Amino acid sequence: MAPLEGDTAVLTVQRQGDSQAGLPSGPFDPSIDRTFELALRAFVTSQTGLGMGFVEQLYTFGDAGRETPQAQLGTEETGRVVSVGYLALAPVAVETTGEEALWRAWGEFFPYEDWRKGRPAVIDEIIGPWLAHWTGDDDQRRARAEALFALSDRSAWRDERVLERYELLYETGLAYEAARDRGQAPPQEARRVGLPLRSDHRRIMATGLGRLRGKLRYRPVIFDLLPAEFTLSQLQRAVEAVTGQPMHKQNFRRGVERAGLVERTGRLNTATGGRPAELFRRRSEIAGEAQTLGLALPIQR
Repeated sequence: MAPLEGDTAVLTVQRQGDSQAGLPSGPFDPSIDRTFELALRAFVTSQTGLGMGFVEQLYTFGDAGRETPQAQLGTEETGRVVSVGYLALAPVAVETTGEEALWRAWGEFFPYEDWRKGRPAVIDEIIGPWLAHWTGDDDQRRARAEALFALSDRSAWRDERVLERYELLYETGLAYEAARDRGQAPPQEARRVGLPLRSDHRRIMATGLGRLRGKLRYRPVIFDLLPAEFTLSQLQRAVEAVTGQPMHKQNFRRGVERAGLVERTGRLNTATGGRPAELFRRRSEIAGEAQTLGLALPIQR
């Protein structure tokens, strides 16, 4: 993931012959690949031209049938595809060399996750009515839908539950991939709740976004999405772009300074088009420490 025009973007790859894009991926060959990570770096660079910095293992995806309708990657026709997902962060969505590679904002895949300008219309117009029909008179289903999508109470929204929300949409048939994987025509409403990806790559993306949102609260990972020097407004926008929620400006700034995560550089950013803003950097004393300090997130309700 990396910043792109004020948003957080994900690098996707549209392989020749595939009707849908996916995440950069490739097979692991134990005869030539010494580690999963080295294999990952090799095929990502070959597909996109991107040389990755720090990467973190995300999750192992191995559910039966999860590869549908992905072409077999060197396995037998009846083989089972197991994927090891990684999360990589970059401060800039650098230009890629692969013609098939494209940076896309995560909001294109999960439009209901972006509350920065208020409650997303797609929740009330599409998701709410769809889930109401699905729940019927089932109190447990209704409680699950209410809790995940904050249908009645805005304050009940938990930004880190990205995967659970996507899996509910898949289970109820509203996610495009659900009908595709069953060999059925997707409902017209499916496109409104996010662009599909091949195989189960949107599930993998949801896992990564949810993990990143959760980590903000206990590790300063947001600095991996920022340049070496930044204004507090840039820092706030980066946090909002990841969480999909607006922050209370003054409370956010007080929280950042109180946590001791940043330090002043003594320089001003004069490229803002208005009053010059003070530049900060990540405090050097914490850069090499065990990263246990997170950000307070004063969400503006």
